[in-house]
Order: sequence, then structure tokens, then C-alpha cells
Amino acid sequence: MPNLSENTPNGKARAAALAAMASVVAKPAGIVPYASAGSLLIIGEASQALAVAEDCKEFDDIRCNVVVSAADVAMDTLEQRSAGAITVIKAAIESLSGFLGAFQLTLVADSGDTLINEVTQGRGLFDLVLDLGTEPLIDSEIPPPGYFTARDEAALQQALGEIPELVGEFEKPKFFNYDASICAHGRSGMTACTRCLDACPTDAIHSLGDSIEVDPGLCQGAGSCATACPAGAITYNYPQLGDGLERLRALLKEYRQQGGHAPVVLFHDGMEGLQILSDLAARLPEQVLPVEVEEIGSIGMDTWLAALAYGASGVVLLGHAQVPASVDHEIQLQLDTAHALLAGMGYDSGLLRYADTADLLDALTTEATPERPAAGFAGMDDKRTVIRFAVDHLFAAATRQTRPLVTLPTGAPFGEVLLDQQRCTLCMACVSQCPANALSAGDETPQLGFIEANCVQCGLCCRTCPEDAISISPRYLYDFPVRNTRRVLYEEAAFACISCGKPFATRSVIENIIKKMQGHAMFQGAALNRIKMCEDCRVQDIYGNDDNDAHIKVDPAPGRKLS
Repeated sequence: MPNLSENTPNGKARAAALAAMASVVAKPAGIVPYASAGSLLIIGEASQALAVAEDCKEFDDIRCNVVVSAADVAMDTLEQRSAGAITVIKAAIESLSGFLGAFQLTLVADSGDTLINEVTQGRGLFDLVLDLGTEPLIDSEIPPPGYFTARDEAALQQALGEIPELVGEFEKPKFFNYDASICAHGRSGMTACTRCLDACPTDAIHSLGDSIEVDPGLCQGAGSCATACPAGAITYNYPQLGDGLERLRALLKEYRQQGGHAPVVLFHDGMEGLQILSDLAARLPEQVLPVEVEEIGSIGMDTWLAALAYGASGVVLLGHAQVPASVDHEIQLQLDTAHALLAGMGYDSGLLRYADTADLLDALTTEATPERPAAGFAGMDDKRTVIRFAVDHLFAAATRQTRPLVTLPTGAPFGEVLLDQQRCTLCMACVSQCPANALSAGDETPQLGFIEANCVQCGLCCRTCPEDAISISPRYLYDFPVRNTRRVLYEEAAFACISCGKPFATRSVIENIIKKMQGHAMFQGAALNRIKMCEDCRVQDIYGNDDNDAHIKVDPAPGRKLS
């Protein structure tokens, strides 16, 4: 924590508030273990790679393995050098994946996979990788732990300084939780939401078709996946959302109780952001309340809006050059949506800012705003509920004229479903695929219902609809009772069986089937008429009306009957 001044009542209130926040104990996260035995894989041009391997011989626990292409050097496929201290493999590399203690090297077919197993004593894995190539084999924005690239001498020396320290057993927090049951990634082979995959800077998230999988070994806690997830299927775990909100609530409550005014919450990460904050500490206004988070991308508009609802006069996010581009992009998307929500309630966008070192002090100087009552809702782990509570509170406290709804940017996680009634046949395919229970079928009457509060705008309904009758539109209804009330998008009379009169489908479905089948050779005369019958009458019409025989199945063995 930087050395912050306490020269004014705001400064003294800040000191008390930071102490109150620190006293809130967060639930511990799970642990992800790593184990490294010191098997180092060096990849690059032969002469450089071998020279670096020679330098690494001085490291007691490091065993060097150098992979060179056939064009680089003329030697046997596997050659032991320097009394076994360096193993050289002449082979063509296809790909590299993994992380500390579990790097998997894939070679071009028939170029030496069996040798890899021999070198790694059957594990097929390397613990560390030093990639000297001009193009990295792993090109994620944040490389996996244990993977080093060195395109210049400074980077090489830094890598050689860190590699010897990565032998042994290590652990890190498990930064995420995932609930596949509410994930909007896909259904029945159709892909919809890919926000987490797009936002992850470590390439730790992979599609499994209807759901996703997060590799805990690759995940390094950037948090943008949880921020991006519209449904809350991925949540940040270090700390969990509810614990983070309780820390914020304690901070702002104590600040007010100690006589502080116009608090500005400054979120920063614990590395670059902390250093920037320390350098500027003496110049920070005393109403600025710094809040350290693991990564600046790990908090989104749920936390930002909650901070404003808890009484902050402004919220500032501290960015810097080390924030990955994908994380920065997701923060901007979140800001666009949050700014639209605030504007719809009559608030100025200056309440929420994203600043770097150059404009941080300007961003921390907020215009005087009327004091708002602080929200009392407790911290919870459901991001959509948190956003609703925060927006409901800010809406009620707004002093300017507010609108009943606001249009949100494309990709926002709130909005409505629009239905073309001329196309819809009420087949209910959309209902079966909706991951958020926003769409529902009628109980007795053929109808399609919609609860806007549940909709995450994933678009699965659009992709599922066989008639292309559905589209989505991002917006936010500020009136929660209206947003949470089921409304009927479309309904029509049921089609009654022409034989028994029982309703069994919608008229549009039957008419659509008849239209498609009437020219088919197998659907002429009585066969076409059976489409208008319920299932029971259709069977009876085919097999006759003999009540005794209608329910008898004939076994393939001649003369044998099964009842």
C-alpha cells in the first residue's frame, strides 16, 4: 500500500476506510498445483540454441534439451553432448502447447516422437521452454508460466535469471468458477456466445461444442472472461464477486461515517498499477480511495455500478501499457454499456472513467455531484442481480428526468427478443434452446412467452429458429416489475384433430407441413389427411379401428404375438 497523506478530514476518513476494507476476510480460492523437474526445452537456430544450452549447464537442476531442424545441423537424430548434460534432437516441430511442468511438443509425423518419450523418460512432456525463434510457437498475449521467448539479449538474460527458480513444486489460486448449466456458449451443436473465448488473453478457454472448458494451468487470472460472460456462467474467484462487494461496501460506509466527502474509488492492479499509484501517492487527492484488485480486467460493470450505488462520487479504472489488448477491449465494451445505462438515468459519463498514467490525476478530479443515499444491498455472487440492484438504486436516486428504457450497444447482456409473427409457427425450438429461461411455452394455449429480465442476448434463439422469425435487440428497461413480467410474443388457436377434435398442434405448423408435403408422392390422399390427425387417430387410421388389434405388436417370429 502506498504511503497516503492524512492532512484533511477526507484523508483521515480514508485511512479509517482502508482499514475497514482490509478487515473484511474473503473466502479462500482453490489451488492449482505445478510441478517442475527442471527439464528445459530450448528451441531455435542450432548454433544459438546450443550456445545457450552450454550456458545453462551451470544450473544444477536444469537438464537441457535442444531441438534443431534437419537443415540446421548435420548430426544423428539423437546425440548426447557433454557427458549427457545436453540432449540434441534433430526434428521438425509441428506445435507446442502446455504450461510449467507439462509442455507438450508435437513433431512432424515420423520425425522423432519416440525420441521425445526417450528423452523425457516416458512422460512426453517438458517442464520449461526457452523459445529463441523469431516467431514464438505459443503466441498468446500472456504466455503460459514456464514459457520464455528471447528475441534480444536483454530478454535472454532475464529468462536465464528466472529459469533456475522454476524447479520444484508451485501453486497458484484457481481464479475462476464455471457453471455449465447456465452457459450460453451453445446448444445442440449450435454456437452462440463466444465472449469468454474472445476476451481470454491466455488462450485458456476452449469450446466443447455446447459448453466451454477452462484450462486452470493456462489461466492466469486476467478475469476478462468473467467480466465478459453475459450469464455469469464464469465467475471470478480471487476474490469472489460477493466478497469484493463487501469490501467496497465497508470502505465507503466507513469513509462516510468518519466524515469523508465525495469519495472517488480508484481500482488498480497489484503490479504495474500499484507502482504507478505509489509514484503518484503524494499528489493524490485525499478523497481518492485506492482499491487493489488482482487484475484490472477482473472487475466489470457489476462492481463499478455497485461502487456508485454504495456512495462513490466517481469510479476510476487505472490502465497501463501492460494490460493485454483483449482485456483492454473488453473493458471498453463494458464501459460502453455502463455509460449507456448511466446516461439513460441522467448521469454524466464522467462518473465512470478509464485512465492511464498520463491522465490519471485529471480523471480523479470529478465535478461536484449531489450526495446520493448509499445502497444497502449485501454483496452477492450473481452479477446480473448485482447490476439490477445497483441500477435500481441509481435510478431511484436520479435527480434528472429519466427514461423508461435505454438502447444499449451491440453485445450488451440485456435486451429483448423480437418476433416476426408472420413467420413464427410456434414450434418452440427456441424455448428448448434458451439457456436463461427467457422464452417459455404456454400451458394450454399455443403461445410463446418472454421474460426480458432473464434474456442474456446470446442469440441462440435466432440460430435455432427454423423460420428465421427471431431477432434480438439490446436495451434496458429500468422498471424491474415490467422487465420481470412474462409477456406473450405470439399465440394462436390450436389445430384440432379432424377425427377426435383434440387440440394437438398449432394451425400454422399443420398448414406449413401440408404445404411442404402435398407435392410429395408418399403424401397423397389419406396420407396427407393424416397430417391433420393427432398421434392416436393417425395410428388408428393406418391400422384400422379394431380395438382388440390396435394395440397388439407382432413379433418378427411368425405366428407369435406380444401384447
